[in-house]
Amino acid sequence: MRERVFGYWTLAWAGLISNIIALPIIALIISYGPPLKVANIAIAISLGWPSAIVGIVASSALLAEKKWGITLALVSLSMIISGTIPYSIVRLVNFKDLFGIGGLTLLSALFALLALIYWCNPRHRRTIRL
Repeated sequence: MRERVFGYWTLAWAGLISNIIALPIIALIISYGPPLKVANIAIAISLGWPSAIVGIVASSALLAEKKWGITLALVSLSMIISGTIPYSIVRLVNFKDLFGIGGLTLLSALFALLALIYWCNPRHRRTIRL
């Protein structure tokens, strides 16, 4: 019998939906305007879209109950954190943008950090999944 892990299905679905929604939001931020236009394009192409694509694959694997989905989720969340924390700090320091894109990226970094802590739970690796 499988051990039930609280929040597994909810976070797997939330990850799939949020990563699908992230793709057009990243495109919207790229076309946002002149401040940090080059940085927006560089981060979107190098980290934003790849981490969203990896997150979609990871969430799909988690919904299919594949063990490698957890590893892929950890990789995707690490990519999100490594891109959003420095970007949000630069926006907050340079533009005092707490209620704009800087605050949004900081909030997404905090959610990604909480999700990373959740998926690092060793109970996920002890369950009997294919």
